Amino acid sequence: MAASTVPRWKIAITNAISEHQKSTVIQLATIDPATPIPNVRSHIFREFVSPVSKPSLPLILTTTDIRTPKTAQIISNPHVQIAWWVEGTQEQFRISGLAIAIPAPANSLYKHFLHNVEHAAPNSAVATLKGENFDWEMKRNQSFRNMSAHMKASWCRPTPGTPLQGGEEEAKKWPVKLEEPAEDADEETKKNWRTALGNFALLIVDPIEVDYVELGVLPNRRTRFWRRSDGSWQSEAVVP
Repeated sequence: MAASTVPRWKIAITNAISEHQKSTVIQLATIDPATPIPNVRSHIFREFVSPVSKPSLPLILTTTDIRTPKTAQIISNPHVQIAWWVEGTQEQFRISGLAIAIPAPANSLYKHFLHNVEHAAPNSAVATLKGENFDWEMKRNQSFRNMSAHMKASWCRPTPGTPLQGGEEEAKKWPVKLEEPAEDADEETKKNWRTALGNFALLIVDPIEVDYVELGVLPNRRTRFWRRSDGSWQSEAVVP
């Protein structure tokens, strides 16, 4: 498969979620370097980001709170795996790749993102997008603004996973909805917006290998895809 060709596994995902638009929940596994024990959690697939010059290199885009433990886990070991089951089409995608967190430029962890961009492998999506002058901060702001008001408010909460100080009564004081403040908005609303946007981060996964299982056909099919150093994809049929 040429480097200019959209990989078949991406086409399959796009077709599946176009028919079943609620099937955007993925499971993302990282490794805790201190244990090491796999840590898995649900994420929402937001979109694919692909270089214009190399559509064979789609990045999987999701979002996170930069304060979560997964950020440190990814910085320590960027190798992750996604499991994605689409019930409506009876398809499973297991996607192995390298993850990068993209926080606000003012965040102390932003330097890790810059390091990843500067040292991205030749012919990778990240390196190619850099050559195309892709604006990741603009994408981060756009993604945040596309969130619902309820989701935006979730980034105003205390650090996820920390002890709940004050119990549920304290939690009731957290903002429930957050809209972009007008110029004449009160200072607390403006502060909440800055806090939420500051905690909001993109999370991209650069796929290296994909295991694609089709259980909605008989006989069942399973295909393994892997990315070559030139950015093209190879595949082989394997036993389901």
